[in-house]
Amino acid sequence: MALVPYVENSLPALSKLHNSSAQFSFASHQLRLSQDWKKFGVAAVVWDAAVVMCMYLELGKVELKGKAVIELGAGTGLVGIVAALLGAKVTITDREAALDFLSANVKANLPADSQESVTVSELTWGEKLDLYPAGGFDLVLGADIVYLEDTFVALLQTLEHLCSDTTVVLLACKIRYERDTDFLSMLRQRFTVDEVYYERERDIHIYKALKLPHRRDL
Repeated sequence: MALVPYVENSLPALSKLHNSSAQFSFASHQLRLSQDWKKFGVAAVVWDAAVVMCMYLELGKVELKGKAVIELGAGTGLVGIVAALLGAKVTITDREAALDFLSANVKANLPADSQESVTVSELTWGEKLDLYPAGGFDLVLGADIVYLEDTFVALLQTLEHLCSDTTVVLLACKIRYERDTDFLSMLRQRFTVDEVYYERERDIHIYKALKLPHRRDL
């Protein structure tokens, strides 16, 4: 979900985000993700949360082979691509304006025999959710998607729709502001939430969430 791009090279630590591509090695593959900060802003660069999420997926603590996975706010698509390389059937989503860019990255980084395991699809949180099967996914992934307070209610609504009682949600987050913890508090009203991984160097937390059973009024 793109925001207005930051001023180029406003901080030295952000300079890598202005590169036209970023390279990684995951799932025994060399990946080269195109970036386009000037055109799409934050939606078109690889953030540390996505890298740490991929590191976590490689640890094998979550079963991916043959599982139905959806990535929210995919941006460059790195997380969804790695999930597919690890054997999942993945729906990679973002807002409509980012889809051509996202599709190009998927096509460039997945072998021909893996292309059919990925669908790139438009999903604006909270809108037209009936286009996606209710509770139809084994795993929901989101890397650095908790940052814009105005989207929190729609994001929570989307998670509730996509998840069954057995769906696992994994969110990779950098806790920058109080509003980020506010979202986790909102999430805990509808899901159990546990921190399952922390990467100290990049200061990235990964949270695992499971939908709470519906309570019946007495």
